[in-house]
Amino acid sequence: MLRALLFTLSVVAIAHAELCKPDAQNAFKVRISIKTALGDNAYAWDANEEYLFKAMVAFAMRRYSSKSTTQISNVLLCNVTDRVSFWFVVTDSSKNVTTVPGSEVEAAIRMNRNRINNAFLLSDKTLQFLKITSTLSPPVEPSTPVWLIVFGVVLCLIVAGIVFLIVSGIQKHKK
Repeated sequence: MLRALLFTLSVVAIAHAELCKPDAQNAFKVRISIKTALGDNAYAWDANEEYLFKAMVAFAMRRYSSKSTTQISNVLLCNVTDRVSFWFVVTDSSKNVTTVPGSEVEAAIRMNRNRINNAFLLSDKTLQFLKITSTLSPPVEPSTPVWLIVFGVVLCLIVAGIVFLIVSGIQKHKK
């Protein structure tokens, strides 16, 4: 019984080490710049923040796939550095040895990017997922067309010039 338990633990440890390679197939690198974003109000990155990150990724995966099978334990953080950069992988909850396809993780992160950023009080520039492109907001369409604004400014200048010429002509005529 003890041998079986040790064997199982060693297999899980080996699998975890295989999944946590920096250039693993479905691994994503994350860089966080807390000092840049918050300045003097920066918080320390510790085990609680790592737990929150895992929870947010698990939340994103649950929202994306509409399955409640992804747990916090399915999100593995690897090679966490002091300057807050790390790799993460999401394992399949039914078989803890395989990873969720990178395209699914990317789509889940992109769909919930704003919620993840807000949880850490960061932006796309200070919380970077290196393989995942940031989601840009659509360009803002002004309520009035640009040409109409330019036309209005030019027309106002012409009217102001005409009024100035008329007023100066009247003043010269009175003198």
